[in-house]
Amino acid sequence: MNNKLVLDSKTKFNDAIKLLDLNGNGVLPVVDEKEKLLGLITDGDIRKAILNNHLDLEHIININPHKLNIRTSKNQIVNYLKKIHRRHIPLVDDGNKFIKVFTLDEVDFNLKENWVVIMAGGLGTRLGELTKDTPKPMLKVGAKPMVEHIIDMFISHGFTKFMLSVNYKAEIIKEYFGDGSKFGIEVKYLEEKKRLGTGGALSLIDIELDEPFFVTNGDVLSSLDYEKLLDFHKEQNTTATMCIRKDSYQIPYGVIEVDEKNNIKAMKEKPIKEFFINTGIYVLNPEVLFYVPKNEFFDLPSLFDVLKNESKSIKSFEITDYWIDMGKPSDYEKIKEKYEF
Repeated sequence: MNNKLVLDSKTKFNDAIKLLDLNGNGVLPVVDEKEKLLGLITDGDIRKAILNNHLDLEHIININPHKLNIRTSKNQIVNYLKKIHRRHIPLVDDGNKFIKVFTLDEVDFNLKENWVVIMAGGLGTRLGELTKDTPKPMLKVGAKPMVEHIIDMFISHGFTKFMLSVNYKAEIIKEYFGDGSKFGIEVKYLEEKKRLGTGGALSLIDIELDEPFFVTNGDVLSSLDYEKLLDFHKEQNTTATMCIRKDSYQIPYGVIEVDEKNNIKAMKEKPIKEFFINTGIYVLNPEVLFYVPKNEFFDLPSLFDVLKNESKSIKSFEITDYWIDMGKPSDYEKIKEKYEF
C-alpha cells in the first residue's frame, strides 16, 4: 500500500506507526500538505526511536532519502536499488510530488534459463599489491566484491544461474558465494587446475546447455541491458555475439600523408582515431563448446577466429551504456568513486 504521512503541527508519533503498519512494506513516505516529499520513515527508524526514547518525528524522519523520478524505467530502478542496497524507493514527479513507493517485491523478474559464465580466475598482476592476498574479482567496490556487482546486474534482468571460472585463490571466491543459495541464485564452479584463458575454461562445462549463455570477464562493470543483448543474439540467429565499444586515441603529433614521390598530400594536426574495442562480454550458442580445445590455454577472441573460419555467423553488439574494465589501479579507483555511497 502507499499510505503517506502528511506532516503538520498536529501529526503525532502514533500516526506514523499506524500508517507504517498499514503499508506493510516497512516504509512510510512523509509529505507536506501539497504532497511534496519531505522524507521517509522506516521500521528501523521507529525501533531506534523507541529504544532511544526519542519519539519526536523531527528526529525520526530521514529528510534526505534516495528517490527517483516516476519516469525512470523499471530496470533502471531495480539496478539503482541493487547499487544502494535497498528494497524500496519513493518515486516523485518533476516537482518533487510524491507518486508511489517502488519495492523489489512487486517486480516480476521473469527468471531466465540462460547460464552466465563469469571468468574470475585471473591473477590481476597489473593491480600489484591489491591482489596479493585477494583475487581481483573479490576486490571491494563499495560494500561488495566487484564480481557480486556483476552478478547483481544479471539478477536484475532475471538471470540467476551462474558458473564462476576460478583459479587464483579460488577458495576465497568459493567460500564467499558457496552454492549461491544465500544470494537466491545457483552457482557452479569451473575449477582450472592451470590457467586456461577466457575460452579454455569453457571446456570445463560439464552440464548440457540448451539455451545461449553469457560469458563475461570478472573485472568489467556495465549498465548494459542483458535482456536486450540476448534478444539481439536470437533475432540475428547468430552463433556468437561479442560486445564492443567505441574508443578513441588522439595522436600527439601532426600526421603527414605523402605519396610515392614524397609529395605532401595532406597534413592533420593531432588527429583523433576512432576504433572499436572488445569489452569482454559475450553471448554464445552451446554448439561453440565443440570448438573449444580441452585442457589448453585458449582465449575467446581465438574462438571467434575459429568460428569465422568455419563460416559460422558471428556478430558484434555495440555497448553505449556505462562500461569500465578494472585493469589498472587507476581504473579500480575510478570504479570505487562511482560506487561510493
